[in-house]
Amino acid sequence: MFGEAATPPENMKYIDEAMIQVMAGKGGDGAASFRREKYIPRGGPSGGDGGRGGSIFAIADRNINTLVDYRFARVHRARNGENGRGSDCYGKGAEDIVLRMPVGTVITHATTGGAVADLSQDGQKVLLAKGGTGGLGNLHFKSSTNRTPRQFTPGEPGEEFELKLELKVLADVGLLGMPNAGKSTLIRAVSAARPKVADYPFTTMHPNLGLVRVDHNRSFVMADIPGLIEGAAEGAGLGHRFLKHLARTRLLLHVVDIAPLDDNIDPVREAHAIVEELRKFDEALYRKPRWLVLNKADMLPGIDRDRLCREFIRNLDWNEKSFIVSALTGEGCKELAYAIMEYLEHAEPARKQEPEEAESGEAGVP
Repeated sequence: MFGEAATPPENMKYIDEAMIQVMAGKGGDGAASFRREKYIPRGGPSGGDGGRGGSIFAIADRNINTLVDYRFARVHRARNGENGRGSDCYGKGAEDIVLRMPVGTVITHATTGGAVADLSQDGQKVLLAKGGTGGLGNLHFKSSTNRTPRQFTPGEPGEEFELKLELKVLADVGLLGMPNAGKSTLIRAVSAARPKVADYPFTTMHPNLGLVRVDHNRSFVMADIPGLIEGAAEGAGLGHRFLKHLARTRLLLHVVDIAPLDDNIDPVREAHAIVEELRKFDEALYRKPRWLVLNKADMLPGIDRDRLCREFIRNLDWNEKSFIVSALTGEGCKELAYAIMEYLEHAEPARKQEPEEAESGEAGVP
């Protein structure tokens, strides 16, 4: 069965980074007043405390896909608490502001780069800026030696920060490779995701997620990012912007076009280039488990296919697992999906993710 895939609509710009400013409210000032009632002389101090300022929280919401709302709404300011009043009246506290963000959002301080929060689970709530505490009214300063205190304290200012929001998608398996290696076709073949597929490079402009369901109770989430080109770590092409989305994955699939139409393209050299870009971008990403997927096997002559694939693996000096598939015809895709599921079930435990985090319907392996 197939359901809706967790990909942003084609007409919506995918935003995975934003800068915001959060300003919590100031606490209300305490009041200095005295009781004035008929027949009650020297009524004493009656100034109430100020209300607390509003705080600003962030909460992870799996129904949100991008940070586009925060690209245009940059400043978020909570209200101040009310001042205290006479007759022992305390000021009203201000309401808190809750900012809903996609699951997978990493929040850091824009100036120092220090970590604030990692919203890795749906419903997770964190404090971004704390509202100021309300000031004390003069009724707190009454004593046996100070019967008419005129002291009060002002409310404390709320916290203010400039924060950087960065979305890193939550997926178990990530696809990487050169443009036109067939990554989008592969994720279409094993899941309900429907990214754009065409016969020109860079058809994928933003990450796509697909739920791969190998049977009723076993599934994993696969992520497809824009293709890499040589020099991506220095800013060439689009893929370097999205490599961070592979940071949470537990397994990488290096997809290679084993039968390029252009005779001048050397698949071995391109595969080496991708590995080098990973190493330059992030050493931790480079060290992740990585399997080789030789795609477009249907384009190779049947009698020479196994020999050509063995030669490629030998020339690449590849010692990890490798698979020969055709994402277009579905050949080898089911076996690949089951191997991935087996690996994830026996690999080092990681974050538990429910299928609904990736998509609202069901997907399956053909």
